[in-house]
Amino acid sequence: MAARLASHAFIGLIWLLHFLPLSWQACLGRGLGALLWRLAGSRRRVALRNLELCFPEKRAEERQALAREHFAWLGRSLLERGLLWFASPERLRRLVRIKGDVHYAERSEAPVMWLTPHFVGLEWVSPALMLNQSNPGVSIYQTQSNPVFDARMLAGRSRFGTNALFDRQDGIRPVLRLIRQGYAFVNLPDMDFGAKDSAFIPFFGVPACTLLAPGRMAYSLKMKIQPVVITMLPGGQGYEVELEAPWEDYPSADAEADALRLNHWLETRIRQQPAQYLWVHKRFKTRPDGQASLY
Repeated sequence: MAARLASHAFIGLIWLLHFLPLSWQACLGRGLGALLWRLAGSRRRVALRNLELCFPEKRAEERQALAREHFAWLGRSLLERGLLWFASPERLRRLVRIKGDVHYAERSEAPVMWLTPHFVGLEWVSPALMLNQSNPGVSIYQTQSNPVFDARMLAGRSRFGTNALFDRQDGIRPVLRLIRQGYAFVNLPDMDFGAKDSAFIPFFGVPACTLLAPGRMAYSLKMKIQPVVITMLPGGQGYEVELEAPWEDYPSADAEADALRLNHWLETRIRQQPAQYLWVHKRFKTRPDGQASLY
Protein backbone atom coordinates (compact mmCIF):
# COMPACT_ATOMS: atom_id res chain seq x y z
CA MET A 1 0.00 0.00 0.00
CA ALA A 2 2.80 2.43 0.89
CA ALA A 3 4.50 1.79 -2.45
CA ARG A 4 1.26 2.51 -4.33
CA LEU A 5 0.72 5.75 -2.43
CA ALA A 6 4.30 6.83 -3.13
CA SER A 7 3.83 6.05 -6.82
CA HIS A 8 0.62 8.06 -7.02
CA ALA A 9 2.32 10.92 -5.17
CA PHE A 10 5.19 10.94 -7.67
CA ILE A 11 2.76 10.97 -10.60
CA GLY A 12 0.93 13.85 -8.92
CA LEU A 13 4.23 15.72 -8.68
CA ILE A 14 4.91 15.05 -12.35
CA TRP A 15 1.46 16.44 -13.16
CA LEU A 16 2.17 19.64 -11.22
CA LEU A 17 5.59 20.12 -12.81
CA HIS A 18 4.28 19.76 -16.36
CA PHE A 19 2.72 23.24 -16.07
CA LEU A 20 6.19 24.79 -15.72
CA PRO A 21 8.15 26.07 -18.73
CA LEU A 22 10.34 23.38 -20.24
CA SER A 23 13.51 25.29 -19.27
CA TRP A 24 12.50 25.06 -15.59
CA GLN A 25 11.65 21.38 -15.91
CA ALA A 26 15.01 20.78 -17.61
CA CYS A 27 16.85 22.37 -14.69
CA LEU A 28 14.93 20.29 -12.16
CA GLY A 29 15.45 17.17 -14.24
CA ARG A 30 19.20 17.64 -14.30
CA GLY A 31 19.08 18.02 -10.53
CA LEU A 32 17.15 14.74 -10.32
CA GLY A 33 19.82 13.14 -12.49
CA ALA A 34 22.54 14.32 -10.10
CA LEU A 35 20.59 12.79 -7.21
CA LEU A 36 20.15 9.50 -9.08
CA TRP A 37 23.89 9.44 -9.78
CA ARG A 38 24.48 9.39 -6.04
CA LEU A 39 21.62 7.08 -5.00
CA ALA A 40 21.27 4.57 -7.88
CA GLY A 41 24.59 2.84 -7.32
CA SER A 42 23.81 -0.32 -9.29
CA ARG A 43 22.71 1.62 -12.38
CA ARG A 44 25.70 3.95 -12.07
CA ARG A 45 28.00 0.92 -12.11
CA VAL A 46 26.20 -0.54 -15.15
CA ALA A 47 26.56 2.74 -17.06
CA LEU A 48 30.26 3.03 -16.22
CA ARG A 49 30.88 -0.59 -17.24
CA ASN A 50 29.06 -0.14 -20.55
CA LEU A 51 31.09 2.97 -21.30
CA GLU A 52 34.30 1.14 -20.39
CA LEU A 53 33.42 -1.64 -22.84
CA CYS A 54 32.29 0.65 -25.65
CA PHE A 55 34.84 3.46 -25.30
CA PRO A 56 38.07 1.82 -24.08
CA GLU A 57 40.04 4.58 -25.82
CA LYS A 58 38.67 7.18 -23.39
CA ARG A 59 40.31 7.87 -20.04
CA ALA A 60 38.39 6.80 -16.91
CA GLU A 61 37.79 10.46 -16.02
CA GLU A 62 36.24 11.09 -19.44
CA ARG A 63 33.95 8.09 -19.10
CA GLN A 64 32.83 9.19 -15.64
CA ALA A 65 32.03 12.68 -16.93
CA LEU A 66 30.07 11.11 -19.80
CA ALA A 67 28.15 8.91 -17.35
CA ARG A 68 27.30 11.91 -15.14
CA GLU A 69 26.02 13.77 -18.18
CA HIS A 70 23.97 10.71 -19.11
CA PHE A 71 22.30 10.73 -15.70
CA ALA A 72 21.46 14.41 -16.17
CA TRP A 73 19.66 13.62 -19.43
CA LEU A 74 18.05 10.59 -17.80
CA GLY A 75 16.70 12.72 -14.95
CA ARG A 76 15.25 15.15 -17.48
CA SER A 77 13.59 12.35 -19.41
CA LEU A 78 11.88 11.09 -16.24
CA LEU A 79 10.51 14.45 -15.10
CA GLU A 80 9.49 15.60 -18.55
CA ARG A 81 7.27 12.58 -19.05
CA GLY A 82 4.61 14.70 -17.36
CA LEU A 83 4.43 16.64 -20.62
CA LEU A 84 3.83 13.44 -22.56
CA TRP A 85 1.22 12.24 -20.11
CA PHE A 86 -0.69 15.47 -19.47
CA ALA A 87 0.21 18.34 -21.85
CA SER A 88 -2.09 19.33 -24.69
CA PRO A 89 -1.29 18.12 -28.22
CA GLU A 90 -0.80 21.75 -29.24
CA ARG A 91 1.93 22.25 -26.63
CA LEU A 92 3.65 19.02 -27.60
CA ARG A 93 3.71 20.03 -31.26
CA ARG A 94 5.42 23.28 -30.29
CA LEU A 95 8.13 21.39 -28.41
CA VAL A 96 8.97 18.91 -31.19
CA ARG A 97 11.14 19.73 -34.19
CA ILE A 98 10.64 17.31 -37.06
CA LYS A 99 13.63 16.64 -39.28
CA GLY A 100 13.12 14.46 -42.33
CA ASP A 101 10.17 12.90 -44.11
CA VAL A 102 7.50 12.33 -41.46
CA HIS A 103 4.91 11.45 -44.11
CA TYR A 104 6.85 8.61 -45.73
CA ALA A 105 4.72 5.85 -44.13
CA GLU A 106 1.55 7.50 -45.41
CA ARG A 107 2.78 7.31 -49.01
CA SER A 108 4.56 3.96 -48.91
CA GLU A 109 2.86 1.07 -50.67
CA ALA A 110 4.96 -1.34 -48.61
CA PRO A 111 4.58 -1.64 -44.82
CA VAL A 112 7.02 0.52 -42.88
CA MET A 113 9.18 -0.25 -39.86
CA TRP A 114 10.22 2.77 -37.80
CA LEU A 115 13.55 1.76 -36.28
CA THR A 116 13.79 3.62 -32.93
CA PRO A 117 16.79 2.84 -30.70
CA HIS A 118 16.93 3.54 -26.98
CA PHE A 119 18.02 7.14 -26.65
CA VAL A 120 16.75 8.84 -23.48
CA GLY A 121 14.14 10.87 -25.39
CA LEU A 122 12.57 7.74 -26.87
CA GLU A 123 9.16 8.30 -25.24
CA TRP A 124 8.66 11.28 -27.58
CA VAL A 125 8.44 9.05 -30.64
CA SER A 126 4.69 8.56 -30.11
CA PRO A 127 3.57 12.21 -30.11
CA ALA A 128 6.11 13.11 -32.78
CA LEU A 129 4.83 10.50 -35.22
CA MET A 130 1.17 10.19 -34.27
CA LEU A 131 0.52 13.94 -34.06
CA ASN A 132 2.26 14.81 -37.30
CA GLN A 133 1.00 12.20 -39.76
CA SER A 134 -2.08 10.06 -40.20
CA ASN A 135 -0.65 6.56 -40.60
CA PRO A 136 -1.49 4.33 -37.59
CA GLY A 137 1.32 2.74 -35.60
CA VAL A 138 1.78 -0.42 -33.59
CA SER A 139 4.47 -1.31 -31.07
CA ILE A 140 5.44 -3.77 -28.35
CA TYR A 141 6.04 -2.67 -24.77
CA GLN A 142 7.66 -4.23 -21.73
CA THR A 143 5.39 -4.38 -18.68
CA GLN A 144 6.81 -2.39 -15.75
CA SER A 145 7.22 -4.05 -12.36
CA ASN A 146 5.37 -1.16 -10.68
CA PRO A 147 1.67 -1.51 -11.68
CA VAL A 148 0.88 2.17 -11.01
CA PHE A 149 3.65 3.40 -13.30
CA ASP A 150 2.85 0.69 -15.83
CA ALA A 151 -0.77 1.86 -16.14
CA ARG A 152 0.29 5.51 -16.38
CA MET A 153 2.95 4.85 -19.01
CA LEU A 154 0.57 2.75 -21.10
CA ALA A 155 -2.08 5.47 -20.96
CA GLY A 156 0.49 8.12 -21.88
CA ARG A 157 1.78 6.16 -24.86
CA SER A 158 -1.76 5.54 -26.11
CA ARG A 159 -2.92 9.18 -26.11
CA PHE A 160 -2.03 10.07 -29.66
CA GLY A 161 -3.68 9.06 -32.90
CA THR A 162 -4.16 5.41 -33.71
CA ASN A 163 -1.39 3.84 -31.67
CA ALA A 164 -1.82 0.14 -30.82
CA LEU A 165 0.36 -1.35 -28.07
CA PHE A 166 0.89 -5.01 -27.19
CA ASP A 167 2.64 -6.52 -24.22
CA ARG A 168 5.72 -8.54 -25.16
CA GLN A 169 4.01 -11.54 -23.55
CA ASP A 170 1.23 -11.31 -26.16
CA GLY A 171 3.62 -12.53 -28.83
CA ILE A 172 4.11 -11.19 -32.33
CA ARG A 173 0.92 -12.39 -34.03
CA PRO A 174 -1.35 -9.42 -33.16
CA VAL A 175 1.43 -7.08 -34.32
CA LEU A 176 1.77 -8.90 -37.65
CA ARG A 177 -1.97 -8.73 -38.16
CA LEU A 178 -1.99 -4.93 -37.84
CA ILE A 179 1.11 -4.51 -40.01
CA ARG A 180 -0.72 -6.37 -42.78
CA GLN A 181 -3.62 -3.94 -42.28
CA GLY A 182 -1.35 -0.96 -42.95
CA TYR A 183 0.02 -0.06 -39.51
CA ALA A 184 3.63 1.08 -39.31
CA PHE A 185 5.68 -0.87 -36.76
CA VAL A 186 7.64 1.07 -34.12
CA ASN A 187 10.52 -1.30 -33.45
CA LEU A 188 13.03 -0.96 -30.58
CA PRO A 189 15.78 -3.33 -31.72
CA ASP A 190 18.68 -2.70 -29.34
CA MET A 191 18.01 -4.47 -26.05
CA ASP A 192 19.19 -7.80 -24.69
CA PHE A 193 16.20 -10.15 -24.42
CA GLY A 194 18.21 -13.36 -24.17
CA ALA A 195 19.66 -15.81 -26.65
CA LYS A 196 16.37 -16.92 -28.23
CA ASP A 197 16.02 -15.63 -31.83
CA SER A 198 19.25 -13.66 -31.36
CA ALA A 199 22.90 -13.87 -32.34
CA PHE A 200 26.10 -12.45 -30.87
CA ILE A 201 26.84 -9.50 -33.14
CA PRO A 202 29.65 -6.97 -32.50
CA PHE A 203 28.52 -3.72 -30.90
CA PHE A 204 31.41 -1.32 -30.34
CA GLY A 205 33.59 -4.39 -30.85
CA VAL A 206 31.95 -6.39 -28.06
CA PRO A 207 29.77 -9.43 -28.90
CA ALA A 208 26.22 -8.34 -28.01
CA CYS A 209 23.14 -10.53 -27.95
CA THR A 210 21.26 -8.90 -30.84
CA LEU A 211 17.73 -9.65 -31.98
CA LEU A 212 17.46 -11.08 -35.49
CA ALA A 213 13.71 -10.48 -35.64
CA PRO A 214 13.83 -6.94 -37.13
CA GLY A 215 15.60 -8.08 -40.28
CA ARG A 216 13.66 -11.32 -40.57
CA MET A 217 10.30 -9.60 -40.12
CA ALA A 218 11.17 -6.86 -42.58
CA TYR A 219 12.39 -9.41 -45.14
CA SER A 220 9.35 -11.69 -44.87
CA LEU A 221 6.84 -8.81 -45.02
CA LYS A 222 8.82 -6.82 -47.63
CA MET A 223 8.91 -3.84 -45.28
CA LYS A 224 10.66 -0.52 -45.77
CA ILE A 225 12.95 0.60 -42.92
CA GLN A 226 12.94 4.23 -41.77
CA PRO A 227 15.20 4.95 -38.77
CA VAL A 228 13.91 7.46 -36.21
CA VAL A 229 16.24 9.09 -33.66
CA ILE A 230 15.06 11.33 -30.80
CA THR A 231 17.46 13.96 -29.47
CA MET A 232 16.72 16.00 -26.35
CA LEU A 233 17.82 19.61 -26.86
CA PRO A 234 19.40 21.77 -24.14
CA GLY A 235 17.26 23.78 -21.74
CA GLY A 236 13.86 24.74 -23.05
CA GLN A 237 14.59 24.16 -26.73
CA GLY A 238 12.51 20.99 -26.98
CA TYR A 239 13.16 17.78 -28.87
CA GLU A 240 14.44 16.94 -32.33
CA VAL A 241 12.87 13.94 -34.03
CA GLU A 242 14.92 12.92 -37.05
CA LEU A 243 13.46 10.54 -39.61
CA GLU A 244 16.28 9.31 -41.80
CA ALA A 245 15.85 8.37 -45.44
CA PRO A 246 14.55 4.79 -45.79
CA TRP A 247 17.31 2.21 -46.16
CA GLU A 248 17.60 0.93 -49.70
CA ASP A 249 19.79 -2.13 -49.01
CA TYR A 250 18.02 -3.52 -45.94
CA PRO A 251 16.71 -6.10 -45.25
CA SER A 252 18.50 -8.95 -47.00
CA ALA A 253 18.12 -12.71 -46.78
CA ASP A 254 21.00 -12.79 -44.24
CA ALA A 255 19.59 -11.90 -40.80
CA GLU A 256 23.01 -11.75 -39.11
CA ALA A 257 24.40 -9.42 -41.77
CA ASP A 258 21.35 -7.20 -41.28
CA ALA A 259 21.91 -7.17 -37.51
CA LEU A 260 25.54 -6.16 -38.05
CA ARG A 261 24.42 -3.35 -40.37
CA LEU A 262 21.99 -2.16 -37.71
CA ASN A 263 24.62 -2.20 -34.95
CA HIS A 264 27.13 -0.31 -37.11
CA TRP A 265 24.51 2.34 -37.88
CA LEU A 266 23.61 2.62 -34.20
CA GLU A 267 27.26 3.05 -33.19
CA THR A 268 27.51 5.99 -35.59
CA ARG A 269 24.40 7.63 -34.15
CA ILE A 270 25.53 7.07 -30.55
CA ARG A 271 28.89 8.73 -31.22
CA GLN A 272 27.00 11.86 -32.26
CA GLN A 273 25.19 12.11 -28.88
CA PRO A 274 26.94 9.59 -26.58
CA ALA A 275 25.49 10.94 -23.32
CA GLN A 276 21.92 10.41 -24.53
CA TYR A 277 22.09 6.67 -25.18
CA LEU A 278 20.55 4.41 -22.51
CA TRP A 279 23.75 3.24 -20.84
CA VAL A 280 21.97 2.08 -17.66
CA HIS A 281 20.63 -0.97 -19.56
CA LYS A 282 22.73 -4.15 -19.32
CA ARG A 283 23.31 -4.35 -23.07
CA PHE A 284 25.87 -7.15 -22.69
CA LYS A 285 23.99 -9.18 -20.07
CA THR A 286 23.70 -12.41 -22.09
CA ARG A 287 27.08 -13.95 -22.88
CA PRO A 288 28.18 -16.71 -25.25
CA ASP A 289 28.43 -20.13 -23.65
CA GLY A 290 31.38 -20.36 -21.29
CA GLN A 291 31.99 -16.62 -21.01
CA ALA A 292 31.76 -14.90 -17.64
CA SER A 293 29.40 -12.01 -16.93
CA LEU A 294 30.68 -8.56 -17.91
CA TYR A 295 28.87 -6.93 -15.00
